Amino acid sequence: MVGTAEKLASLRATLATAGLETLVTNARIPLGHAPADAVLKGGLARGTLHEVYAATNSETSATAFTAGLAARVAGKKKILWIRQDFSAVEFGELSATGFLELGIDPSQILLVCTAHADDAIKAASDALTCAALGAIVIEIPGTPKILDMMTSRRLTLAAAQKNVTAFLLRFAAKPEASTAETRWLMRAAASSTEDENWGHPVFETDLVRNRHGRTGHWVMEWNCDEGLFREPAFGIAAHHRAVVSASGDR
Repeated sequence: MVGTAEKLASLRATLATAGLETLVTNARIPLGHAPADAVLKGGLARGTLHEVYAATNSETSATAFTAGLAARVAGKKKILWIRQDFSAVEFGELSATGFLELGIDPSQILLVCTAHADDAIKAASDALTCAALGAIVIEIPGTPKILDMMTSRRLTLAAAQKNVTAFLLRFAAKPEASTAETRWLMRAAASSTEDENWGHPVFETDLVRNRHGRTGHWVMEWNCDEGLFREPAFGIAAHHRAVVSASGDR
């Protein structure tokens, strides 16, 4: 954990030297998907905690969905991605090529790997004190004891203090009580096959917690070129087609 703390301190110093330690407003950031933005009263709130839970075999899609949310909120600022070593072994490494395919510059992503969930939460708590960051993704598989109501409250308060948005990405876990602003349940949906391209990523999402409004269910398409979510251009009915399951070795 000493090495992780040193990395975060070095990162904070580098960003401050570059003149990036500036506060941003608490304005909501529109996702681009009109029905979802309407329920969210204009978009996703900055400076708070959001949760994304992946359905079984949808971990890769949940990673892409969370990356899109973080990119929308962060703007031109850096995104710090904190994950356990176990997560990389079980669910696959993060790919620079994958971020490029999503239209996200890999150089915007700063990666910190930790051995244990406790270390990941400690790193996130420290990083949330750095206003130069646009967003922090905390990727944690399973149900470690550290993820209780007290930890959730601490992350929420820390996010608000410097207006840095935190995303808790959960794999192989069921929703638990927390202070999160929003909670999303995410599963993969089929992309368009109308041409020879792979098509834009499509997600079947359930907003099951919204502290300041209604919840909802939507099929969202991520526009890699424009960097925003939208309703699928090929129609919602297409998502009923079969989706290939994850490979055995991921």
